[in-house]
Amino acid sequence: MPSTTLVRTPSSRCEFGIASVDITPPVGMYHRMWGAAAHDRSTGIHRPLRATVVVMRPLSEQLSHQVNSHPLSDNVNRRQQTVLVSLDHCLLRAPEMEALLSETCRLTSLSRAELLVTFTHTHSAGYLSRDRAHLPGGDLIGPYLDALPSKIAEAFRAAEASVKPVTLTYGSTTCEMGCHRDYFDDARGHFVCGFNPDEAEPLPLNVVRVTTENNLACESDSDGESSLARQTCVVATIVNYPCHTTTLAWENTLVSPDYVGSLREAVERETNAPCLFLLAPCGDIGPRDGFVGDTSVADRNGRQVAFAALSVLEGMPPAETDHVYVGPVFSGATLGAWHHRSWPDERLATTAIARHAQLSVPLPYLSSLPKLVDAEQRHRELIAEEQAARIAGRIDEAAELRTLAERQIRLLHRIGPLPQGDAYPCPAWVWQWGDAFWIAAEGESYHYLQSELARQFPDRPLIAITLANGTNCSYLPTRDAYSKAQLYQPEVSLVAPGGLEKLTEAIGHQLADWDAADFAD
Repeated sequence: MPSTTLVRTPSSRCEFGIASVDITPPVGMYHRMWGAAAHDRSTGIHRPLRATVVVMRPLSEQLSHQVNSHPLSDNVNRRQQTVLVSLDHCLLRAPEMEALLSETCRLTSLSRAELLVTFTHTHSAGYLSRDRAHLPGGDLIGPYLDALPSKIAEAFRAAEASVKPVTLTYGSTTCEMGCHRDYFDDARGHFVCGFNPDEAEPLPLNVVRVTTENNLACESDSDGESSLARQTCVVATIVNYPCHTTTLAWENTLVSPDYVGSLREAVERETNAPCLFLLAPCGDIGPRDGFVGDTSVADRNGRQVAFAALSVLEGMPPAETDHVYVGPVFSGATLGAWHHRSWPDERLATTAIARHAQLSVPLPYLSSLPKLVDAEQRHRELIAEEQAARIAGRIDEAAELRTLAERQIRLLHRIGPLPQGDAYPCPAWVWQWGDAFWIAAEGESYHYLQSELARQFPDRPLIAITLANGTNCSYLPTRDAYSKAQLYQPEVSLVAPGGLEKLTEAIGHQLADWDAADFAD
């Protein structure tokens, strides 16, 4: 096999804008996300929460490169922009999610096809469900949710005003902050959801540097003629990593973005530009050091990911260049010289290719899903049992029943919004931006969704986003996870074994069509 003489820099060219707004809830708002938590209200702020809005559009001169999508997908708007909103919250249930999407579209004049809302998934921001209004601090949830779309609209307008042609440069490494979390408890003979050192493998960390070029006037030359120099400016950094945002758990009473806060702070301090964190599929992944109340642990976890990302940024070549072997240089030794060569027109064109498709993949429901009426009755029974135990002074029993009642109400939240029929129409989104593939899917997929597609397309950067526009389908575990005794994720899943694999296959077919089209061109 001949030696490689050209190393391409994975890149995309598009129009891009970014802006953020503070969405920190008031101290004292209902906060209890964990069944084991003893508190209801938040008692303070660890770090502020953010809504970050990104606007991405194809370069206007490259519209001819957009193509029709796979038969599984909906029609593609050939000037379709994607407006990606990342919220520092865990998730929203179906009614709150629908209200947020509808009101945000109204305020921004965006179509539903253009808007994609995702979550950093911090479990320390508060449980934003309007049915908690009767609980301590629950009266603050409604006004907070009512104000959220206008804040997103504010950030959208700022992001739209900042849109400019950019180059996205991709890099990757691994980071050991997160780890597999399906752990078998030998003494009790069943699985628990926690750090599993028996499957401790480094996880992929993807980094995107977003740059633009500015023309700067230079000093006049000897003939009195002025010239222009081009300066590359970093517009933003995107960090894509698969690890549940669960450093902080039931003992923590502070509002916090968890590890994402210190991650962003460290990256932004070094780059002097906004940092967007996008959570990758991580249904079976959590922090090695997690489920704690100590906020310094969350900060340490975030810095670990940030330092890995900054290492990738420092190793990135100049934007819009490839690394080319020049030839030997005869010195004390015969040296091999490599240079960063600016792209020719053909490379500029291929990195500006833009494609977008939305899929709806039917995933069969679990045959064991309870009927809604039966689940409601069981919830009433648990509430009554808890009250009786508390009155009788059986405090430990009451605490356990409170946790079971919390699990039951969350089951009601999951099965209540499900559409009728035998299968759930799971939405997914796919993009090609130049050399890179981006994917997003509803719900909480196991990491398999990302790892399998990365295996199929090893030469493509792959940015994977989870919790896209909601979580109606709940967890999407791998087929083998359903056989693990008492494992949490299959217990709360709504779709039958094989659903995740079916979703991955559908997305893979779409990406393969685009990959083949590029190869044919």
